[in-house]
Amino acid sequence: MNTSPLEKIKPARFAATLARWAMAGCALALLLQTVSAQQPAAPANLALVATPSSSHLSGDTALTALNDGSILRNSRDNQHGSYGNWPNTGTQWVEYDWSQPISTREIQVYWWNDRRGVRLPVTSRLKYWDGNNFVPVNSASGLGVAGDQFNDTTFDEITTTKLRLEMDGYGNFSTGILQWRVLDSGNTPPFPPVVSAGLDRDVVLDGKTYLSGTVKSLQPNAPAKTVWSMDSGPGRVTFADSHTNITTATFSRPGDYVLKLTAGDGDLSASSTVHVHVTLPPPPQRLDVVYTTRYKIDSPLWNARLKALIVNWIPHCIDQINRTNIPPGQGDGGIDNFVEAAKALRGEPHDPHKGYVFANAWVHQTVESMCLALMVDPQGDPDIIAAQDKMKATLDDWIPKILAAQEPDGYLQTAWTLRDTNRWRERWSPEDRGNHEGYTAGYFIESAINDYTLTGGTDTRLYNAAKKLADCWVANIGPGKKEWYDGHEEMEQALVRFGRFVNDVEGNGHGDKYIALAKYLLDCRGQEGGTDYDQTQAPVTRQYEAVGHAVRAAYLYSGMADIAAETHDPDYQSAVLSLWDDLVNKKYYLTGGIGSGETSEGFGADYSLPNRSYCEACSSCGEIFFQYKMNLAYHDAKYADLYEETMYNALLGAVDLDGKNYYYDNPLTASRARYSWHSCPCCVGNIPRTLLMIPTWTYAKSDDGLYVNLFIGSTINVGKVDGTAVEMVQKTDYPWNGSIAITVNPKESKKFTVYVRVPNRATSALYTPTPQVSGLNSLAVNGEKISPRIVNGYAVITRTWQAGDTIHLELPMKVQVIKANDKVAADRGLVALRYGPLIFNVERADQSNINLALGSAPLVPEWRGDLLDGVIIINGQWADDSPLTAIPNYARENRIAQEADRAPGPDSVVWLKAN
Repeated sequence: MNTSPLEKIKPARFAATLARWAMAGCALALLLQTVSAQQPAAPANLALVATPSSSHLSGDTALTALNDGSILRNSRDNQHGSYGNWPNTGTQWVEYDWSQPISTREIQVYWWNDRRGVRLPVTSRLKYWDGNNFVPVNSASGLGVAGDQFNDTTFDEITTTKLRLEMDGYGNFSTGILQWRVLDSGNTPPFPPVVSAGLDRDVVLDGKTYLSGTVKSLQPNAPAKTVWSMDSGPGRVTFADSHTNITTATFSRPGDYVLKLTAGDGDLSASSTVHVHVTLPPPPQRLDVVYTTRYKIDSPLWNARLKALIVNWIPHCIDQINRTNIPPGQGDGGIDNFVEAAKALRGEPHDPHKGYVFANAWVHQTVESMCLALMVDPQGDPDIIAAQDKMKATLDDWIPKILAAQEPDGYLQTAWTLRDTNRWRERWSPEDRGNHEGYTAGYFIESAINDYTLTGGTDTRLYNAAKKLADCWVANIGPGKKEWYDGHEEMEQALVRFGRFVNDVEGNGHGDKYIALAKYLLDCRGQEGGTDYDQTQAPVTRQYEAVGHAVRAAYLYSGMADIAAETHDPDYQSAVLSLWDDLVNKKYYLTGGIGSGETSEGFGADYSLPNRSYCEACSSCGEIFFQYKMNLAYHDAKYADLYEETMYNALLGAVDLDGKNYYYDNPLTASRARYSWHSCPCCVGNIPRTLLMIPTWTYAKSDDGLYVNLFIGSTINVGKVDGTAVEMVQKTDYPWNGSIAITVNPKESKKFTVYVRVPNRATSALYTPTPQVSGLNSLAVNGEKISPRIVNGYAVITRTWQAGDTIHLELPMKVQVIKANDKVAADRGLVALRYGPLIFNVERADQSNINLALGSAPLVPEWRGDLLDGVIIINGQWADDSPLTAIPNYARENRIAQEADRAPGPDSVVWLKAN
């Protein structure tokens, strides 16, 4: 029988043993208490209550990372943020400022080393403000520049209000810091806490806003008392709990409110405010989509642009995707991946997957582009007819190959089917979010919609396969199943688009499950915290700032706008309005492009809009999707103003006039030619599929009428309005002039409303044009002038319409000189030119020196049919009286073919020096 050591002790000895153990325990406890009492408390980190600044800040980093107190694993650990000065090199500095003097004799620095553009510095120096200048600290010891540790530096005690840390970079590398601590010497007086009330935002009435204020204190074990209050506003504010920094608030009336978060007591208190714009919710019913079906274009500009896409660009994409010999890493991975995946599913020998894990994307985009191109009336043009014949043959070839690669349960991604099973073991696994499962699936689902409309529903192969794929996702993901979100958004907006289409085709709510899944994918995002890069830093309904990768962000916001419109969820409505406000009024380029590129293919800080920008073509597509969804939700023309701006100025010029080369990124200061392909060709099919959906962007429908959003010479069947089929015919040379005739041809005479957009060229608060150009010069119906009501930017015309009734409108078209908000540092002292919806630039092809100031001579528009396929140019003078010629930005960089022909410096610029 086994006995424990205690059982072997006799009872008397057992009692004595316990007594000795108890006495020893008490003595040990007393010793620990004594040691603890004698051990001095760790000095306070004075950086927590400092305000950081720097000589330069790269857009993907934040000064707040310097003093956020995060715990670090190594010098690459920027999960909680970092400070960096890329692309600057040489000597840089960071600085702390305090509201009152501090005393210190020690700092600790944890350097950032991403092993790419940011490396450890060669040397560092510490200076303090002596009241007049920054001077070196005395007796400095340390100043280390080692990685993966805090570098401790001690010096003679100083009392100051400012500390500056200088760093010298290594060669052509930039420098960065993850944490910079400043330790109290014990002589610093008590400090009030540092308070931040959070980001400004919008909220719909009867919704709530999520407040997440922060309070930093030098006494972390004695948190400061906090209280929320209304500083100003037109109504009442109700806080769920006004005595905690994280809470919610609701509002009694629309308007602008200022909320205040106060922390601390008496003289040791501080406060911060957040601005909240409270607005009415959108109309209860969203506008209906006008699907792209067969249409005809009659427009000088658009006939030429669509012909270039149809005759040259899409066939070029077809040829590239059919190739099997594109070198690895140069944009390889086309239809051959589907052929090999089908072999694998049949159990046959097969080759491995080629290219990026998301290489299927440009195949699906190109399928959709072909379907859309085949819906454009060739009007007898032999080149277009020949190109469309090639597309028909390609679809006949590709569709069976794509369908043969679909898994039995409906799942489709060739990278999965051809995967290394030791590395990728499970579909929809958290560790594999970067495998773009939803990104590629979404493009496939979207391609099926326009294949269906192309054939009028007579060929349902892709449609049925898309339903099978979507049903596979529904069967595996959702409440009680897998929780999931994709690293790259796209599936969300695709599922809503497809769900709406299925409901319109089949009725009875058959598409509702796809819309519900889209919301679930969005709801899963950000629940466990993450990064700005893929918009997982917070739940989507608590995101109020546009951050991270610009394409991912735009696709996310587009999907969120869809869900807000479908569900009327006030949290979604409020978040979408906040994101729209932040994007358009703080991070939006004059061209309608988004994404400065200061972060990885993404946004920089507010108002950081360098003109050597990123503005990826795919982000312009996403921006158009987002603004279009907002137009559907709010019935407001300002959203159509914005997607028109992006379409003409950011996206249209991504492909050259011949349709043979393109830009992945679209900076406003350009210095290189386009190229035929890209190592990451994710934009090659996205550009044409977006531009070719002209009927969808031009019109939308409501229960009582039809909305006219774009002015493009065309003949388009918009489906039924108030129960009767309607054909719309536009005759116009817009954007070259403002004369527009819109003929309404209902199959039966019907009373309904036509809402005609009245353009507003000043939607973004970032830019101010002179002179102001708005409203209508005139509007008439069948020759009779009328003065319609203007509601949400639309001229409202209600009548009984008969075939042949024609609306004539004249839009004011003047050259405008634009200035940016002074907060946009990149554009201070500069101006830009606009005519109608078009932003202009100047090129060295027209003048040798584009670095001069704009002169004071009149700026005059002139039609030049012999230039760049026919354009309006703007004639003026430079400040030295030499002639100035400006061309539309979309037509830039079409007259210098070879890099070798280029002189140093930019070839074209949007922003000119002001006189």
